[in-house]
Amino acid sequence: MCDRERGWSEVPYVKTWQLIAVSAVAGLALSVAAVAAAGPWDSGQRKAERDRAASRGLTGGADHGGDRAGGLLPQAAPSAPGVLSGIGPGAPRATGSGVAAADAGRLAEVLRPLLADPALGSVRTASVIDTATGGVLFESGAREPMTPASTTKIATAVAALSALGPEHRIRTTVTPGAGPGEIVLVGGGDPSLTARKKSPAGSGGSLLALAADTAQALKAAGTDSVRLGYDDTLFTGPARHPIGENPNIAPVTALAADEGRPDESTSGPVDRVEDPAKETARSFAALLGERGVKVTAEPAPAKAPAGAQPLATTLSTPLAGLVERMLTNSDNDIAEVLARQTALASGQPASFEGAEKAVTARLAALGVDTAGSRFADGSGLGRADRISTGLLAGLLAKAADPQRPELRPVLTGLPVAGFTGTLRARNAGTSPAAGLVRAKTGTLTGVNSLAGTVVDSSGRLLAFAFLTANAPDPGAAEKGLDKLAAAVARAS
Repeated sequence: MCDRERGWSEVPYVKTWQLIAVSAVAGLALSVAAVAAAGPWDSGQRKAERDRAASRGLTGGADHGGDRAGGLLPQAAPSAPGVLSGIGPGAPRATGSGVAAADAGRLAEVLRPLLADPALGSVRTASVIDTATGGVLFESGAREPMTPASTTKIATAVAALSALGPEHRIRTTVTPGAGPGEIVLVGGGDPSLTARKKSPAGSGGSLLALAADTAQALKAAGTDSVRLGYDDTLFTGPARHPIGENPNIAPVTALAADEGRPDESTSGPVDRVEDPAKETARSFAALLGERGVKVTAEPAPAKAPAGAQPLATTLSTPLAGLVERMLTNSDNDIAEVLARQTALASGQPASFEGAEKAVTARLAALGVDTAGSRFADGSGLGRADRISTGLLAGLLAKAADPQRPELRPVLTGLPVAGFTGTLRARNAGTSPAAGLVRAKTGTLTGVNSLAGTVVDSSGRLLAFAFLTANAPDPGAAEKGLDKLAAAVARAS
């Protein structure tokens, strides 16, 4: 099936994981390449990051175009050696690439005084891992579970990709109803589903395309008026996050268009509609009407008959793109849906409780130590979550493992310091970490965290995580975390 109104095909991307793997290897090499790794959701923005990095005169790696001040065009920088090699089980402790091993002693000398900054609060833990060897370069309280805030999304991303793979797409369908003249809009839990002409998530699920295909199928059968039901029963348990009504997240439902946003926003806090499934069905009814099919009554909850063959289907953005968007924008709605998708793939109920069990099991199956951890939600909005810096850094190292290319979107989706997402204004400008640090931020009242990757001065890819609690000033705490990340970038 093709989307005539938006031009995408139902056929999944060919060998998406291979493209992601190639992108990650190139993208994590050196300064400019670190911001060039293109995710499937916004390649134009990633190109702009590359050009901007080049114009700053950071390490080479891209043609600038034109003659600069009469000088010759700069040569592309060589790729960093082997930063993604040799971290699988039984891998040798040295890569043989000629890159000197990171200096753990030097790193500790630099990080300890920065970690002692009172601005970071009364509790601070840290972990830094050399992904090429799996060796721990620095740790302080690395096995102490703490409230991680939005760095929880790293765990959610790893679990979802492990369970479903990067090419997985989520279906939203329309089926015949139980009676004549009835159809049912069935939610599959697609967080990219949109009622807009242009999807903010790229090639995501489109209500417009679904309405066009549905209208075509109905007219072919001689039907030009229907009753519309909607089925959002795939997810179970409370739809509201335990924090209650909050502009940072909509009710978690299997049928929601544009994350329940009543305005044109695509990210960030905004008051959401009270019943996303009902509003989505209303939008769909209006779209059918525009295409010559009259909906004779207000859409109502209904259950799709067992075994009913779809009249029409629309597919989500591939999971790789959903993960990247979730991490770059710290999107809570995507995070909670992906946790439930992990539950469904694991045979658990698609609820907060089922997602917690599924995420825990998926991570444990990867061989990381989940002792003391808790994944009470997928987004990190709740304070019941518990994760250690050792676990966060270990998950990032897993995502860099050449034997696990399906996890690579975890790395390519991380915000880039000074360029994208929640790090756009952090470690920016002349900071030595600009364009080098890629990391997920986390912020709750009294909680500040940062976890990500950086290519150090010797060319090695390092994974780091810093968690803090009881900071008196969140702005000062963020600056302290940024200093720690920049120090990892500089130290060797």
